[in-house]
Amino acid sequence: MTELSDRQRFLLSLVIHEYVQSATPVGSKHMVEQYHLDMSSATVRNELAALTDMGYLRQPHLSAGRVPTEDGYRLFVGNIVQETNIPDSTRRTIAHQFYQMRQDVEGWTKLAASILAHQSRAASLVTAPHPERSRFKHIELIAARGHQVLMVLVLMGGEILQRFITLPEIVAQDQLSITADRLNNALLGKCVEEISTEPVGFTDLEADIYRLTLDEMTQADSMISGEVVLDGLTNVLAEPEFSAGSEARRALRVLEERPLLNDILSKTVLHGSSLGGVQVLIGGEGIYDALSQCSIVLARYGTPGVATGTLGVLGPMRMPYGHTISIVRFLSGLLSDLVNETMAE
Repeated sequence: MTELSDRQRFLLSLVIHEYVQSATPVGSKHMVEQYHLDMSSATVRNELAALTDMGYLRQPHLSAGRVPTEDGYRLFVGNIVQETNIPDSTRRTIAHQFYQMRQDVEGWTKLAASILAHQSRAASLVTAPHPERSRFKHIELIAARGHQVLMVLVLMGGEILQRFITLPEIVAQDQLSITADRLNNALLGKCVEEISTEPVGFTDLEADIYRLTLDEMTQADSMISGEVVLDGLTNVLAEPEFSAGSEARRALRVLEERPLLNDILSKTVLHGSSLGGVQVLIGGEGIYDALSQCSIVLARYGTPGVATGTLGVLGPMRMPYGHTISIVRFLSGLLSDLVNETMAE
């Protein structure tokens, strides 16, 4: 597209700022009066018309003002927007909250999702830190009912996997505990590749549990991310763009349907963003129809070789990008520090 002049870039940023605040089309006269511009309404109107011809603005009705297009938002985010400064008092308060629960991984994700939703006034998502390679830490076998046993597998880094299994015969709890101890001694600290060959001397029961453990760890390694924590869904429902409900339901389906969310994470964050880097998807980028009215701001956090996760915000395209990008970047840094301090061996 045509290169913008400094004045056009300035006016585009004002239109976006005003539209984010008001959710109504922005007119030239209003802009001159609101921002005390040192130019006439006619000059502003001509520049807005030029921005419209370039595809950065659109005019919903002939008599209406202008609103940003997807391309307008993309140009703004990529070249114009400035991240806002998060007040030091807010940074200290948030950091202190995380410090108080630094040993509670589940608590991190819930707190991060809550803070993101509150700060962005949009929907937030945070995935639990997920090891790049699962390593065995501990297993427990708990007798349930009849032939059923609860298998609790704990991986290095704190990830917990649980499943009920049905044994061919009833096994007493003391025997289950002995079996678990044998596996704990044989597999501690090992990854899938290191335990892919069954240790010698296992009983039939131990061999069965070993194979189930290997299956669980293999599945864990194939997962893109850990458990997803969501917050602030009502914030999206309250936005005027989604007052009819249908657009909001389509957007929230992305967060509620794990396969679709995994696809977004795999195509964007995992393949296009370094740790700490922020990536912005606007209008679904022509790939995800359900996000045609939305934007997502995402970042990875964690420590390479230990565990990584994702956090982000989903809201209308009419979002305060500077502030949203700043809070996402700040929290990804905090969570990366926590992963490094508490999970790195």
